[in-house]
Amino acid sequence: MTSSPDRASSPRKSVLVVGAGISGLACARALLATGVSVRVVDRGRRPGGRMSGRTLHGRIVDLGASYFTVPEGSGFAAVVTGWEKKGLARPWTESFAVLGRDPIEDPEARRADRTAGTLRYAAPHGLRSLVIDLAEGVEVETGRTVEHVDDDGSVDGEFYDAVVLAMPEPQAARLLGASSPSRAQLRPDAWDPVVAVALGYPRVLWPADLHGAFVHGSSVLTFLADDGDRRGDGAAVIVAHTSAGFARDHLERPESAVDPVTAEVGAVLGLDPGIRPDWTHAHRWTSARTSAPHPQPFALSGTVGVCGDAWGGRSSVATAWQSGDALGQALALRR
Repeated sequence: MTSSPDRASSPRKSVLVVGAGISGLACARALLATGVSVRVVDRGRRPGGRMSGRTLHGRIVDLGASYFTVPEGSGFAAVVTGWEKKGLARPWTESFAVLGRDPIEDPEARRADRTAGTLRYAAPHGLRSLVIDLAEGVEVETGRTVEHVDDDGSVDGEFYDAVVLAMPEPQAARLLGASSPSRAQLRPDAWDPVVAVALGYPRVLWPADLHGAFVHGSSVLTFLADDGDRRGDGAAVIVAHTSAGFARDHLERPESAVDPVTAEVGAVLGLDPGIRPDWTHAHRWTSARTSAPHPQPFALSGTVGVCGDAWGGRSSVATAWQSGDALGQALALRR
């Protein structure tokens, strides 16, 4: 039988952040800026979280977040300005296409059937490069799996002044005890999966002004991104994001999603049925996005805080940064 750790004799750290995505690193940087000692751990091999991508056929492909926006007057704006100066981020597009199951043949109708909105930004070196930049000067341990977090600040038997769970709520809920007050604030069942499928074609076969497209009336797809246009290198690569229902049917074998997604992409883009991509890659996101974001910017109960893109009213990259930054500042004020 394993005895419980003696809190009085255990060495105390300051703050442990579990999750090296954008919210976790924003939290860590906010703490470091006020002189608080902080350490970040992540089970992955590199920082990134859902802003991660893969190197496929010689180039990085964004498979998680598709883009990001900058809320006016937000602290995130200064961060993005810094990324632009370093060549890590660039304005991408203010408009996306809206495609249906049947392709739009008339050019005038295609132009009219577009959605304009806030300026979207992309990353020439992949969105993960932005998270890597945030990790600069932060103590980050990758390949570290956390098993359990107690409300008294104990993480796998080691005590901290505060613990931050910067991750999707289903993952955070698994780390907390069933009766934990921190867990009671979470909505782990309000999260949807996505399968992202990258398709590399022999050449660009879609309109140059496609940029990205919201897909309506499809049981398979919700969004397409022209990854070459997004990255700025002109590569003939489409990244397709599936619907939650379709993803649930393919989570066990994400590669089984490739053929139906390829067919659906061809249909909505109006490609010749005989044209096939030269290569494909499927990646599953078991907890991709929440369907019920919290209005408050973070949760903080006792020594345990939770942050991420589910906190702040609207799920987005900017929300994730703002959530982590706000939680870091709140924890710093406690000292």
